[in-house]
Amino acid sequence: MATKTITVEGMSCAHCKQAVESALTQLDGVSSANVSLEQGNVAVDFDDNKISHSDMAEAIEDQGYDVK
Repeated sequence: MATKTITVEGMSCAHCKQAVESALTQLDGVSSANVSLEQGNVAVDFDDNKISHSDMAEAIEDQGYDVK
């Protein structure tokens, strides 16, 4: 298991938090996702043998947010 913190722009409310966390936890290989609206990021616990950073970034961007 690995943990990565991804900076996400455009999140400002509970709906944003739910959308990003849900999109990530639905991916095979992601065990948890925890958004911090205050810090503008999401901490993701994942199996780096099953999923890549680009897969996670794409899932976040598909929800309408920008990954930095």
